[in-house]
Amino acid sequence: MSESGIPIQETATANGAEVAAGRGSRWQVAWRALRHRNFQLFFSGQLISLIGTWMQTVAQSWLVYRLTGSALLLGSVGFASQIPVFLFAPLGGITADRVNRRHIVISTQVAAMLLAFILAVLTLLHKVQVWHVFVLASLLGVVNAFDIPGRQSFLVDMVGKEDLMNAIALNSSMFNGARVIGPAIAGILVAKIGEGWCFFANAVSYIAVIIGLLMMRVHSPVRASQASPFEHLMEGFHFVNRTAPIRALLLLLGVVSLVGMPYVVLMPIFADQILHGGARGLGILMGATGVGALLGALTLAFRQGVKGLGSWVAWCSAGFGASLIVFATSHTFWLSVILLLPVGYTIMLQMASSNTLIQVMVPDALRGRVMAVYSMMFMGMAPIGALLGGALAERLGAPVTVAIGGLASIVGACWFGVQLPKIRVEARRLIVAQAAAGGEPPEMTVQAVED
Repeated sequence: MSESGIPIQETATANGAEVAAGRGSRWQVAWRALRHRNFQLFFSGQLISLIGTWMQTVAQSWLVYRLTGSALLLGSVGFASQIPVFLFAPLGGITADRVNRRHIVISTQVAAMLLAFILAVLTLLHKVQVWHVFVLASLLGVVNAFDIPGRQSFLVDMVGKEDLMNAIALNSSMFNGARVIGPAIAGILVAKIGEGWCFFANAVSYIAVIIGLLMMRVHSPVRASQASPFEHLMEGFHFVNRTAPIRALLLLLGVVSLVGMPYVVLMPIFADQILHGGARGLGILMGATGVGALLGALTLAFRQGVKGLGSWVAWCSAGFGASLIVFATSHTFWLSVILLLPVGYTIMLQMASSNTLIQVMVPDALRGRVMAVYSMMFMGMAPIGALLGGALAERLGAPVTVAIGGLASIVGACWFGVQLPKIRVEARRLIVAQAAAGGEPPEMTVQAVED
């Protein structure tokens, strides 16, 4: 057990054992979850779909900015698109723990495809208004409230517990690889032919992930419960509240999402008014954040175990805050692009490390509901921060608003660092218990206790 991190056990996998014996390679370790056919289908389909999603994200921000020129409305659209996750994610968590998870993900992907198509048609016909964007963004947020807990819980059904950490890391890598490609394409398309074709491309991209999900052969059984839906809902909240390591991880994630993540919705202001890069510059800036995040996800993918990730969470939160402060002071375009690399790198490592630690500590029967709380903290707090950030930027300016968020993220990291020595014993007990429940070899459980 590390002195400063949350103690955890090394994941026992076939590829990991080969590496320990000198017969494997670091690259085999980094891609080991892809040996599962179901995850191969998921990975390839989601990569195509997520490129379209990021194209729509950038194009939608630019559309709202072009129509209104308002920082407050930029923040308001961000609020409308993500606040449903905060409100409805608990219902999504119940559904993920009671219904076939593959069916949930297929349904949410079909719904998201239809919403993207409607926005494309309105924009291409030059009928789109700001209220249309608000309504469609809100409906997509409701879809995401069911999709995120279902998809995060579905990972363990595809790869099993032994490759879960690697699947989380590769899922994050895929998300941020698309985050690099999508904004770059969107920046070019918006400048050349307008936002509508980005929305249409996103709608078409969902076909790939839907086909992949339909081709899967995965055991994702219905999980019956004798409790009422309300009792089932509260059981998840009670587990999080009484489990100190998970509670601390989620609180830090919520703080960073609330105060730090609003920089994303303010990026069109940086791109246009401060750095003078226009729509193409916005795509490059968002892509730079994605490059950093991709590198962060790959860093986690090369790990063979989760030991020491607690200290990574603390340091990455502090690094994220410091990077935001430095970025806020820049008035040079390419310098700002470079400064966004550590922003993306640190927030991705914090998010993916927190996700991994939570998933190895939570019982499978509670996985959907706990990941719903995770969604509330990571995605659900961001819209509140976006609304507050937009309002604050109207008064103080975007750079000052982003710098304040960076400082608050550093404060949150310091608080979490103080909590680490208090929560590591319980974290060890939870991980050992879940390892035993998942059928880990006895010697791995003994090592986790000794560490």
